[in-house]
Amino acid sequence: MKKTILAVAFMAVAMVSCQDKTKDKVEEATEAVGTEVEAKLDTISEKVDTVIDSAQSKTSKALEKGAEKLEEGAEKMKEAAKK
Repeated sequence: MKKTILAVAFMAVAMVSCQDKTKDKVEEATEAVGTEVEAKLDTISEKVDTVIDSAQSKTSKALEKGAEKLEEGAEKMKEAAKK
């Protein structure tokens, strides 16, 4: 009987200590995943900023070219109207 009670007590202690270790591991894993996600988000944010800057630059150049062509067309129309 004593052996059975001791065995049950030992199993209970072992299970409790394992639960604590498991909780610690889960917390560590959660922190690691959180850190990794933050790093990925920072990287993605930087890439998005680069793409936006590039798109703005290209759009700006395209608008400038379009404005120049409109001015050229307006000049041609003025010359044609004078004739």
